[in-house]
Amino acid sequence: MNTLVTTMRQEMQDVVQNNILRFWLDKMQDQEHGGFYGRMDGTGVLHPEAEKGAILNARILWSFSAAYRVLKNPEYLEAATRAKDYIIEHFVDPEYGGVFWSVDYLGRPLDTKKQFYAIGFAIYGLSEYARATGDREALDYALQLYECIEEHAFDHEHNGYIEAQTREWGTIADMRLSELDANYPKSQNTHLHIIEPYTNLLRCLKEMQARESCNYVPAIGAVLPVDISVPQETLLSVEASLRNLIDIFTDRILNPETHHLDLFFDMDWTRGAGRLESYGHDIECSWLMHEAALVLGDEQVLAKVEPIVRMVAKASEKGLRPDGSMIHEANLDTGHVDDDLHWWVQAENVVGWFNLYQYFHDEDALAKAARCWQYIKDQLIDYEHGEWFWSRHPDGTLNTTDDHAGFWKCPYHNSRMCLEIIERTEAL
Repeated sequence: MNTLVTTMRQEMQDVVQNNILRFWLDKMQDQEHGGFYGRMDGTGVLHPEAEKGAILNARILWSFSAAYRVLKNPEYLEAATRAKDYIIEHFVDPEYGGVFWSVDYLGRPLDTKKQFYAIGFAIYGLSEYARATGDREALDYALQLYECIEEHAFDHEHNGYIEAQTREWGTIADMRLSELDANYPKSQNTHLHIIEPYTNLLRCLKEMQARESCNYVPAIGAVLPVDISVPQETLLSVEASLRNLIDIFTDRILNPETHHLDLFFDMDWTRGAGRLESYGHDIECSWLMHEAALVLGDEQVLAKVEPIVRMVAKASEKGLRPDGSMIHEANLDTGHVDDDLHWWVQAENVVGWFNLYQYFHDEDALAKAARCWQYIKDQLIDYEHGEWFWSRHPDGTLNTTDDHAGFWKCPYHNSRMCLEIIERTEAL
């Protein structure tokens, strides 16, 4: 194995265990009210009465589930189970289905809207827990949430998935994920984080079917006799959804002129909100779209996707800086550039380029991944308190305004980067 790759693997295993996950185990578990605390601000002050977000908790579930599957540390299983139980007890809506956007620090429903991005992350975390443990309950809930998205979010007229609805699955005026987004009914970001969990759900179903140790069907409570594998119709349904999502990315979301992924769309897929380029999402999507095609296992789809994977990664180079870091995004209409160096963009930057090295033997891509990893080590890892800083500003100063841990600052992009490199190097 390449010496550089070996070193990256060793360093990342140390970081994921002793910097990222250690922080969440030691500082963010809410021993009084259950689950995990909702916020630690950018100066390191814990806010124990902060709201708890579905995205944060689902990403915690994914991170510790994946870490347990890869590294076999029983502490990670305990934390993953804690997250799974809290999500099922407090976030899953027992009356209407789906998951609440947020609960208060006591676990009571706070913002009850149904954001399909968040439901996607719940599927991602629950399916990863099922992969790691074979747990019936986790996969049952993942499949139930998959059915929620297919029933309530899928646009049968124009294809694709809408952003959000009310608790009761009614129309909602403000469909935005956050105040930073434009209010459009469809977005690249939500589709990205639906293709991601659907890929993992299909992989989970295939693995369990291969082991002939799964006895699930889509509805909770409807089970087959023990030792009968996943019903074929369940697997085929998820497979069809994933195949369609790949086509949405290649045929709708990808801008054929720029090879960037456009961000916002009307119901009929008219592109909206101006000429926006999100370099972090471009490089993240390049490897997630490739992963989806690989898990699908259709050679014709893979042949269509792989050139696009390389094109999208190439387009994202526009956001690269000489030190290997990547800026966030740009609005070409206004000239505004968000050139903060966000933690999540750097993590996805590493995986995206390593993916090109792994599958296309691109040595220059490996060098890009290594340069960005060096930037992360030098500038973003908080060696004193644990975890990573949110970002550095273009002048190199530290961003302490945004959270150190919180609604959007989770152990997901960075832990996934580490775990991806660990697993990928095993395959080389």
